[in-house]
This record gives sequence, structure tokens and C-alpha cells, in this order.
Amino acid sequence: MRKLFLPGLIVVTAVLLIARLFYLQILDDSFKIKSDNNAIKIVYDYPERGYIYDRNGELLVANQPSYDIMVIPKDIKNLDTLEFCTILNITKEDFIKKIEKAKIYSPRLPSVFLPQLNKMEYAAFQEKIRKYEGFYIQKRSLRDYQVNVGANVFGYITQVNDAIIKKHPYYKSGDLIGMQGVEQTYEEILRGIKGVKYRQRDRFNKDIGPYKEGIYDTIAVQGKDITLTLDVELQKYGEALMKNKRGGIVAIEPRTGEILALVTAPSYDPAILVGRERSKNYTALYNDSISMPLFDRGLLAEYPPGSPFKILTALVGLQEGVIDEKTQFVCNHGFSYGRGSFMRCHCGGGVRDLHVGIYKSCNAYFGNVYKRTIDKFQKPRYGVNAWSGHLKSFGLGNFMGYDLPPGRKGHIPTSNYYDRWYPNGGWRSTTIISNSIGQGEVLMTPIQLANMMATVANEGYYYTPHIIKKIKGQPIDKKFRTKHITTIDKQYFKPIINGLFDVYNLGTAYGSRVEGIEICGKTGTAENFTKINGKRVQLQDHSVFVAFAPRINPKIAIAVLVENGHYGATWAAPITSLMIEKYIKKDTITRVDLERRMMEGSLQAEYDKVVNGFYFEPKDKKKDSKEKTEVTEKNKGDKKTGTQKEDKKDDSQKNNANIKVTATDNKQKPKNK
Repeated sequence: MRKLFLPGLIVVTAVLLIARLFYLQILDDSFKIKSDNNAIKIVYDYPERGYIYDRNGELLVANQPSYDIMVIPKDIKNLDTLEFCTILNITKEDFIKKIEKAKIYSPRLPSVFLPQLNKMEYAAFQEKIRKYEGFYIQKRSLRDYQVNVGANVFGYITQVNDAIIKKHPYYKSGDLIGMQGVEQTYEEILRGIKGVKYRQRDRFNKDIGPYKEGIYDTIAVQGKDITLTLDVELQKYGEALMKNKRGGIVAIEPRTGEILALVTAPSYDPAILVGRERSKNYTALYNDSISMPLFDRGLLAEYPPGSPFKILTALVGLQEGVIDEKTQFVCNHGFSYGRGSFMRCHCGGGVRDLHVGIYKSCNAYFGNVYKRTIDKFQKPRYGVNAWSGHLKSFGLGNFMGYDLPPGRKGHIPTSNYYDRWYPNGGWRSTTIISNSIGQGEVLMTPIQLANMMATVANEGYYYTPHIIKKIKGQPIDKKFRTKHITTIDKQYFKPIINGLFDVYNLGTAYGSRVEGIEICGKTGTAENFTKINGKRVQLQDHSVFVAFAPRINPKIAIAVLVENGHYGATWAAPITSLMIEKYIKKDTITRVDLERRMMEGSLQAEYDKVVNGFYFEPKDKKKDSKEKTEVTEKNKGDKKTGTQKEDKKDDSQKNNANIKVTATDNKQKPKNK
């Protein structure tokens, strides 16, 4: 048996080797293709990207032809460098630099030498291309924008870098990829599939036809068209209203979660990020650290919500059974909640029930509701966690899951948060009473505010906000068709809606009414602090407004924030009313007085104060101290004091917490979800 083992092992090994060689040399041609690289040229055929349409079928983004000069360094022979550089209008130094870069990438593989030739450059080079061995023209398609709005929604196209190529082998040097916006989110759908052709060359490097009669060639597959939920006319109108202002507008269709408008201001024409000037223009936008045009305020800006948050304070109080519609509290021009602790209110004072408390925005009413909610439980931590749980059922305090790349969570504190600040305990409902009026530790983004109003309009449910409406040949993600139900019972939304309706009839938005449309809304104002040269300074307040309309069968929910716009009724409320009227009545605007004031109005002088070193200072400190609502708690571990200032004409909220998004202390680079 031992005598047979060694010969048998040799025979088996020989058979395996022969079988493997037979497979590699006869059956599998992949290694042959690799070995024939010197005689085979791989040519890619790039498909057109899919077109982008708005919800009404209007074409937003198409394509235009582009031509790149590609180079294979090892194939360059007998090149007249002077003539070559003259035709392409580049210097010899540029030529050497580009060739060296191509060699670093690969001396044997093609890479982009000069991207995106214009028509004249392409025609001149095409005439003499046969003289320039090692160079060839690669046709691609660039974006052709049919509108000059929506840059933050669309995103842009750029060349892949080494990191992307390493992570995604599909891409080769010179390939284009979508960045930001829908171009990034739906890249694989929009880009299509590039075709590949293997061309055979003889020993003189001349093309002698397809390799193996083209059996390995593939056909390019064009990218799929997509339809967005965006109403481009509403988007145009919103960007026009926000001219010479900074801030954001988010409008949502309540019954579907479809984003109707997503405005950030200032913005830019998406066409400037197409062509040879793209890099220079992008650098200029990125380096603008004052107005930050690349910072999508609708998705990324986090602010204390102020008065609009009182809606949620009331809903949680109703659900927890600590109040009902008829519950009354006395407002003595404020709320005394402890020895030496007083929260001022400028609603006028008197007995307040839920309805009046909403449209007069009574701090005392909502301070009492919040205190009752927390104190209902045996320990404050249980109360805060119950309160936080209700708010998170509205999608707050977390990423919302929408289909655009950037996002921020906002902040809804839990007991763990306060335990970290007060490790020895001692915190209670009065310590954190400023949460009741949308101050304290609560932060929300404009899209979260808009979604909150969509949820109220739906009386207790929402769909995840999204920008995609239709993809040609396939359904959209099912998560956008999934209903999210809050922890608040439907019956409690009616009294809230009635109160919001009277904000327009009797309250702070009276001057922004639109005839024929029943609008439910809430004003808000957020105090605006930032750090400049290490010093905390105060800037003009932010103007906030949230609303939905019509009251019956709502079609639009909206949040508007105007940075440094002061009272909510000054800028945000008129813009909200105009946006609602534009969407519901289409081409008819009856409040031309508001439209003229918003279109012609500018806050640039306010923004220039930051650059010029002039910051907002109260003219009369004594008077100002009387106007401010002080929310204090005498506690050794108390970490901050909230303040609130209101006006009889605009009982909107303000917060002295450091606003996270200002003209000077925020980065443009989005934090990805």
C-alpha cells in the first residue's frame, strides 16, 4: 500500500494541474485578456445621466455633451509639445505637471489630461488628434440645468478622487459622480451603467477592430429619469422672497410627506458648478464663511424653536391628563414657580385657558402645564423621560430618515442628559422650566418644525419627509409610504388647531392673513448669540413662523426661519402666508403689499454688522431688563439661565442659549446622517 501511495499522489497532483491549466488556457479568457493588455485598448462608453423632473413634469436637469482629453503616458511618442500646448491654450509647465500626475496614477492606464473641452477646443484638437499618440478624446455628458434654483436640492457632479476609486472599483480616473443632493442619494440610479469595448491593436499600435469579435463588449445603459416632489414654481418663489436674507424655508405636503420646497438662503445658480470653472467656483462658495451658501439651513441649522414648541407642550399635557381644554391658570404677567424664580409674560395677564393660551402665547400657561407634566410622576427623571418619549414620536431628537445626504438630529433632552449636568441630583421641573416655552435644551431644525406642523395638520401622524416622487421603472423606498403614528391621541389635536387658527384671527399673525384661506400658525423668535474672537456677543434675533393650510383638508405645512429677522411677524409670517397662497392659488397673489415688502426688503445691513464689528446692544439696559423674561433657578448645580422677551404685537419666543447656526461660528461641511 505504501508503494502505491507516492505514485498515486503524483498522478492525482498531475491531473489537477492539467485540469487547472486547461481551464485557464482554454475555458477562461480573463487571464488572456490581461496578458494581452499591450495589444488591447479598453474604451468606455459613458451613458447619459437620468433626467430630473419636478412634481408637475417640468424638466429641471438635462445633459449636455462634454469632451475630455485622456492620456496613456506609456503610449506618448514623438509629441510636438509646443504645438500641442498652443492648441489647448496651456503652458508647458501645465503640460509637464499633468503628465506627471497621469504617470503617478498609472503609466499604462488612461486618465484625464484635460477635462471638459469647449466646442472650439474640441474642434481644433479633433483635427490633429492622429498626430498625438497616447491621447484620445472621451465623450461624456455634463449637467444642463433648466432652472437657476434648487442647487441645494440637486447637488452637483464632480470627478472621482483616489479615495472614491479605491472604495468603489466601478469608477475609474476621470469618471463623474454625484455629490450632495439627489445627485448623491440617487447616484446609482441616475448614472446608468457604462459600456465597455475591447479594441485590438497591431504591433504599430493601430486599431485593427474589436477583440474576439466583440464578445466581451457591453452596451451602455442610460441612467433612469427621476421625478422629484419639488414644486419648482414654489421653489422659485421662495428663493425670490429670501433674496438679501439668510435662512431657510421647508414646505411639506402633510398627507404624503412630500417636500414641496426646500429653500436655503443665500444659495447659488447650480450651473456655476458645471464646466472648467467648477473647481474655482466651488472653492469660492466653500470659503465664504460669512453667508455660507453651501450650508443648507433647512436641514442643518439647529435652533431653540421658541413659541412653536408650546404646541407640543400642550399636546403632552393633554395626553398625560394634567390639563383639559377648560383648565385655567392665572397669568400675573408671568409665572412664579419658586422662591425668587419668575418667568415673565407679555400676553397681557389674566385668566387663561388652552385656547387663549395658544393664540396669546401665554408663558405662564405653558409653564404651568410643563410643571404639572413633570411633577405628575414620582420622580422628575420619570416625568422627563415620558415627556421626551412623546416628543420623539414626532420624529424629534433624531435623524428623520429623509433622502438627502446632510442632516442634524436637533436635541430633545432625557433624564440622562440632566443627570450628567447635575451628578449630585437636585434637578426638578422648575430647574428646566424653560423647556416649556421652547428654550432651555431643546433644539430643532426647520425641517423638523415643518414636519411637526404636518403631524398636527394630520392630527397625530406623519410620513417621513422625502424629495423623491417617482423613479422610472421602479417604486420608491417603502419607508416613505409608511405611516408614523405619535403617542398623542387624535382627540387632543382639535383644540390645538383651533387655537392656531386664531393666531391669524386674533393673535400675532393678524397682519399676515390671506383672504379665502384658513391658515393655522404660530410665531416665534429666537435670540441670536455667537462667539466672535472668543467673546460671546448678541446679534439681532431670528424670525420664525410655522403654519399649515387650509385648516380643513390641509395641503401644505411650512416652517420659515429668517436669520436676524427679529420678530416672527416681521419677516417669517408674511413669507409663510405668501408661500401658502402661491401653492394653493397658484398664479394669484392677493397680498401684493406683503409680496412687495418681502421682495424689496433686505437684511444685508444687519448681516454687515458682524463684518464691521457692530453688534446688537440694548439701547436702554434698564428697560431691556424689564422686557426680558427671566427663567432662573437658585440651585448650586444650575448650569444656565434662560431669558425670554415678548411684545404685545408679537408674543414670540426668544432664547439666550447659544444659537448653533450663525453667520460666523458654523462650518459648512455637512454632518452626514
